[in-house]
Amino acid sequence: MASQKRSASSRPRSARSASSTRSSGGDAYDSYSSQKASNSASRNPSGAHDSKHGSHRAHGSHSQRNSRTSSAASSRRVAATRHSGPGTHRAEGKGPKTRVKGRHLILKWSLGLICTFIAVAAGAFAYLYVTTEIPQPEKVAMAAKTTVYYADGTTPIGSYAAQNREIINCSTLPKYVGQAIVASENRTFYQDRGIDLRGIARALLTNLRTGSRQGGSTITQQYAERYYLGETTTYKGKLREAILAIKIAQTQSKDTVLCNYMNTIYLGRGAYGIQAAAKAYFNKDAKDLTVSEAAMLAGIIPAPSTWDPAISPKQATSRFNRVIRIMKEDGYITATQAKEAAMPQTITQTTENTYQGFKGYLLTMVEQELVNSKAFTKDELETGGYKIVTTFDQTLQNEMQSVGDNRASGMPEGMQIGALAADPRDGSIKSIYGGNDYLTHQLNNATQATYEPGSTMKPFALLGAAQAGVSFNTVFNGNSPQTFKGLVSSVANSGNVSYGYINLYKATAYSVNTAFMNLNEKLTPQKTAEIAHSAGITSDIDETSPYNVLGINSVTVKELTQAHATIATGGVKHTLHCVSKVLSSDNKELYAAKTGDERVFEENDCALVIKAMEGTVEYGTGKEARSIGRTIAGKTGTANDAYAASFVGYTPQLISTWAMWYPDANGNPQEIVDFNGYTHSEYPVHLFTEFMKQALNGTEDIAFPTATDDGKVGGPDGTWGTGRSSTKRSYSGSSNSSSPSPSASATTNAGTAPSTGTTDEGNSGATTSGGSAGSGAGAGTGGTGAGGTGAGADGTGGDSTTGGNGTTPQQ
Repeated sequence: MASQKRSASSRPRSARSASSTRSSGGDAYDSYSSQKASNSASRNPSGAHDSKHGSHRAHGSHSQRNSRTSSAASSRRVAATRHSGPGTHRAEGKGPKTRVKGRHLILKWSLGLICTFIAVAAGAFAYLYVTTEIPQPEKVAMAAKTTVYYADGTTPIGSYAAQNREIINCSTLPKYVGQAIVASENRTFYQDRGIDLRGIARALLTNLRTGSRQGGSTITQQYAERYYLGETTTYKGKLREAILAIKIAQTQSKDTVLCNYMNTIYLGRGAYGIQAAAKAYFNKDAKDLTVSEAAMLAGIIPAPSTWDPAISPKQATSRFNRVIRIMKEDGYITATQAKEAAMPQTITQTTENTYQGFKGYLLTMVEQELVNSKAFTKDELETGGYKIVTTFDQTLQNEMQSVGDNRASGMPEGMQIGALAADPRDGSIKSIYGGNDYLTHQLNNATQATYEPGSTMKPFALLGAAQAGVSFNTVFNGNSPQTFKGLVSSVANSGNVSYGYINLYKATAYSVNTAFMNLNEKLTPQKTAEIAHSAGITSDIDETSPYNVLGINSVTVKELTQAHATIATGGVKHTLHCVSKVLSSDNKELYAAKTGDERVFEENDCALVIKAMEGTVEYGTGKEARSIGRTIAGKTGTANDAYAASFVGYTPQLISTWAMWYPDANGNPQEIVDFNGYTHSEYPVHLFTEFMKQALNGTEDIAFPTATDDGKVGGPDGTWGTGRSSTKRSYSGSSNSSSPSPSASATTNAGTAPSTGTTDEGNSGATTSGGSAGSGAGAGTGGTGAGGTGAGADGTGGDSTTGGNGTTPQQ
């Protein structure tokens, strides 16, 4: 019995527990089990070991069946004995435990995956947070319009803008402006840490449910998007936006974030930022906004283009009321202020184009000058928020525009006019006439359109004569027509008028083509072109053609003005410019005009040319300008076949060039016919006179420097012109002109000056010893003079060109 107890106790506890709790009915069960095992063994000898093992378990159970009585153990015994049999002693309780373990395994895997996801997400967030740096602001976010001003620095001409935005210092704004935006867009702005998790979750659920793209962004997130990232629409972009918002909230003050947000937010009517919006809706600065106006602007932020009060007054009013209510609830305004708040009246939206009228010409000139200087790019000018102070004088600009726009009766439709005025002393452009309206004619007639300048090129050959040491008293043959070496066709003066033998002063005043062709023949066309280029003409000039002195090569109004301004200043070339300076938004000077100030000619040589050009106004082809009442030097010019006409004139402080041409519908040149009593050559002088009378009104009459004509008559070698001095010649002629000008009948060193009035009589011819003056011809060593027919010295023809009889004269 003791050995049985030890045997039983030596088994595993689970077996002992099951055996000791069996009831009295266990004998029968054990006998059945033994018999089943025995039968099994007899059928399958190989299972003997299993039968023995099973009998051993049954015997042990029977020996201990009364040792313990426990109902719980009995239950386990029943469960165990149901599976007793050959080799099954390890199978007790296997079925129920497998299902429990499976459920536990799924739970463990699920928890493991969740924990892994959280760990990875946390790690990724930590990585992104550490590696995400606050970048430089997006250029478009910092973009502010650049404003261009007249010379006074306060009167705006217009602006360049990628977006209509004016960056302002928010310290000048009333607090309620920012508070209205906080009330409308992000009530927890002053408490949150840059993001609103509830808002994000709410927007995410809505997006998943509806497929829409709602946002749950705070002001800081919107600021991060607009100021640093640009527009973000993907969830990846929103994640980066959220991380950046958190960093911004930790590194920048709430005031900084709100101010930058207010400077970048779009508020409709093309206005970016609170300042531009204040002007677009209320025509005032943001610092002057009222509570109601600030609330209205804040209310339409989510959809400014559709909630504009002018478009959706009901929706705008609803949004306004909401903002006012929240502002009161959050303590930004008092109950009294809320009660007094009323939906404000906005101004009518304007669609005026800043380039309309003449302003487009000014703005494009300024932009081109700065871009060509390499100081700024076009993109920088549109986004830099600069203050550009130009040299344009508002009064002179308005006067020049008025003169150019006021067309004479009978002027052909399509006539083009270009003009420019500048101070030759520093090269500052004061005004231009580029056309009537930039939006309809974008080619600037002052700086881009080209025309043949005609006789306004003659002063450069005259300057060449001075440089060569030729006295301007040297006599040249001024008769018409004449032939010249190497030219098949003859050259004629305007109206085919013969002026006899005259000095260079008279040849300049009356624009005598034949005399200047003679001069250019001696000077050489190469030298004339070289001088013109040195003075400031940049267009090509034919250096091989003697006709270049008659202005056969096209130029712009600006470059011709530049060249003559160099002479007007005594040989110092001050580069013409229209930009005085460029300032940053905080008034730091970024650019200042560089005028060159290069001496290219001798002062006295230029003074001689100026003296000769004074005769043009005093008694020559530009005598209408004498009515201005100032000391003026000038020169008329008529293009080949009267396709263009021009006049350039100046005082020491102001130079002005006026030109006109008449293209057909395809841009081909046409002859300018007479109209309203003006010949083609006279009208530019008239325009010049009308403008300069106003421009010089109230200014000082300054004399030009005194010129000393110390050149040699006939030039250094005595072969220039006739080689003789004009003091040795006498001329006679008659004129019906009532003008008191010396050109009417005054006796000068060159004799009686030829008629410049509207008579039918020209110079009767030059006489010398042995000759006698006649009404149609004069004989003597000076040659034969031809009487004028139908024209005085002013002439009515065009530039001289090659032609059988030289009947296309130059003025």
